[in-house]
Amino acid sequence: MTFNGFTNQDFDALTVPGLEPRMESIIAQIRPKLETLGSTISPYLSALCGEEMYPHVAKHARRKVNPPKDTWIAWATSKRGYKALPHFEVGMFSTHLFIIFAIIYESPNKAVFSNYLQKHASKAVKEIPGEFYWSMDHMAPEGKLHQDLNSASLKAMAEKLKTVKKAEIMCGLRLDRDDPLLSDGVKLVETIESTFAALLPLYKAAF
Repeated sequence: MTFNGFTNQDFDALTVPGLEPRMESIIAQIRPKLETLGSTISPYLSALCGEEMYPHVAKHARRKVNPPKDTWIAWATSKRGYKALPHFEVGMFSTHLFIIFAIIYESPNKAVFSNYLQKHASKAVKEIPGEFYWSMDHMAPEGKLHQDLNSASLKAMAEKLKTVKKAEIMCGLRLDRDDPLLSDGVKLVETIESTFAALLPLYKAAF
């Protein structure tokens, strides 16, 4: 199948009231596109990382009451799961699409990446594109633009990542839901691939 990008209807699926109706909308509207994106990006990402990268579409299986505010696909080196590993994600809130590298709180690699970021904060400040953003909570749509941060900010994030049990870290690109790029499947795939290439040094530093 060809990936054709995302529409406003896809983003609206994340505003449907109630857990079951929203899950039905996500499964019908967004999940098939994420699955197609998974098989489209996997060969590129595997070549980029130098090892097999497996796609995992979010199932939201643990949710019993609150409907998910976002949904995503993740790529990691394990066929069985991605949460314990540094990984790449493409996903959406109702307001925007995100293309990120992430280490979430379940991962034992947090300390490795924290040490790297503390040691190489000034290098990261220079090398990461200014329009990328950082976040320390995958459940929250907010984040901080890289161009607004300095070495001290990154070191503080690294320290929090190491010392706070529930802390996590992600970095990447956000595209507003009204960005015309989102409806152009070919250009969006190119943007995802170039974003992952820019994030590769962070990913490699997490092992």
